[in-house]
Amino acid sequence: MSELVATMFCGSNSPLATRHLPLFPSRRDLLKAAFASGLSFALPGLDLRAAEARGDERQKSLIVIWLGGGASQLETWDPHPGTKIGGPTKSIKTKLAGLEIADQYPRVAEQIHELNVIRSLVSKEGDHERGTYLLKTGYRPDPTLIHPSLGAIASHELPNDKLEIPSHISLLGGQYPARGGFLGEIFDAFKIYDPSNGIRNLKARVGDDRQQKRLAGLDVVTKSFQSGRRVQVENTLHQLTVERALRMMTSEQLKAFEIDQEPQAIRDAYGDTQFGHGCLAARRLVETGVRAVEVTLMGWDTHANNFEGHKTQAKELDPALAALIHDLKQRDLLASTLVLCIGEFGRTPKINGLEGRDHWPRGFSCLVGGGGLRSGVVLGETDTEPQSEQDADKSTAMPHDPIEVPDLFATILRQLGVEFDKEVLTPIGRPMRFSSGKPIERLVAST
Repeated sequence: MSELVATMFCGSNSPLATRHLPLFPSRRDLLKAAFASGLSFALPGLDLRAAEARGDERQKSLIVIWLGGGASQLETWDPHPGTKIGGPTKSIKTKLAGLEIADQYPRVAEQIHELNVIRSLVSKEGDHERGTYLLKTGYRPDPTLIHPSLGAIASHELPNDKLEIPSHISLLGGQYPARGGFLGEIFDAFKIYDPSNGIRNLKARVGDDRQQKRLAGLDVVTKSFQSGRRVQVENTLHQLTVERALRMMTSEQLKAFEIDQEPQAIRDAYGDTQFGHGCLAARRLVETGVRAVEVTLMGWDTHANNFEGHKTQAKELDPALAALIHDLKQRDLLASTLVLCIGEFGRTPKINGLEGRDHWPRGFSCLVGGGGLRSGVVLGETDTEPQSEQDADKSTAMPHDPIEVPDLFATILRQLGVEFDKEVLTPIGRPMRFSSGKPIERLVAST
């Protein structure tokens, strides 16, 4: 139990946490065929419990698909085929009239109309750590404090008293996890490295009788230590930590991680990869009421062999992301779940000598939608042909219709139902707003 407590409530960076993620078609055949035709979730008898599970209030959740390393906009959502900067990447049409994306994403092309595409995000951070900080918090790094991530803010501002598992969860790897920042380590993302293998250290290693005796002994020690130290003990959150860990260990909500309970056709649709498993688990978690889930796909830092690298990445991202969007839509979850697919920056228009692209924080792309946002909106435009190689690599010119990261975050927070410009006091009494940006009205659905 102590290892679980350390990871769950001391934060993922705690020293304790780091010590240890035929002739007649069968139901499976019908599901496979139906999913291929876009009808899988309309089949009679299929469990569509999502709306009921989320409850009548339908508070919103957030799923962040994190492309760690910085995916190239030119090999994903903003290809420029046939141009000097486009390289060998081709484009394909999508269900959204006039929008073409990289040809490595045929399945996303069938679902992208449910989301919006921003092609002109701008940032001043071209370093992985600093860029990740900005793209997870909406603020540039500040040596005097740590800002909370989007998921931490959502968990803090939208508590769910019925939830017995963490409200902010990070699936798979990643060097820079989502943090609770000045809201407290209790809002750090609960990290699970491989959801298909379940969560370690959840079950007591002794029988119920012995476990109760151990807890009784712990209670004696706790009360003895509390004597004369009430304030210090309250600040440690020790008792709250123990109570939450014990509640989680026996919670039925842990079944959200049991992706093997899903029909085989749905698991196949997401792809038999850790990332595919993570996206499927994310859907099950928001269905259960988890407020924020981050699913990480590393491997986008393509300074060399960019084009082959992106083909490899697309084989995981395309089926999983497309299945997630489709799944959320069919289960009546997309309207109450914001989906953001983003990385820390993009890649240079210029192709370097190693057939790679370098860091490019000026004019990169993301997908965002669901949660009541408008859909099918394409914002921004990047040049198809910079004037020179120097422009392609070092130009200070902004893309057409530049979108600042804080504005994107203000949009997401407001759509989640969070007061995006709310001012809170940090532990040292410093007033800070959740976001310094303003919502992008073009993404907000008219009422």
